[in-house]
Amino acid sequence: QVQLVESGGGLVQPGGSLRLSCTASGNFFRINAMAWYRQAPGKQRELVASVTSGGSTNYADFVKGRFTISRDDVKNTVYLQMNSLKPEDTAAYYCNAAVRARTWTPPKDYWGQGTQVTVSS
Repeated sequence: QVQLVESGGGLVQPGGSLRLSCTASGNFFRINAMAWYRQAPGKQRELVASVTSGGSTNYADFVKGRFTISRDDVKNTVYLQMNSLKPEDTAAYYCNAAVRARTWTPPKDYWGQGTQVTVSS
């Protein structure tokens, strides 16, 4: 079984920064793509940013130039550096990882429990 544990959320003023972390643990072969999603109250969950196992990144338009996703495969961790935060960035942020349990199994999606980010003065 694979577990994803997020950390780094909190309350920050507009224009401030936060860094989210998500670490995968358990018995698995490898992690393929990793991503961050967010969900605000009353809204659907949406993709924020993703990074492939090769390091290619993709960002939602609403975070381009402000957020940076990165990963450390030695630590099985993905990060989301969030700068120039706006009140509309307030949401629960969820980590997602496509994990292959064994060499012969296809990747399976796993989710973290979420970490709250609140941007307010």
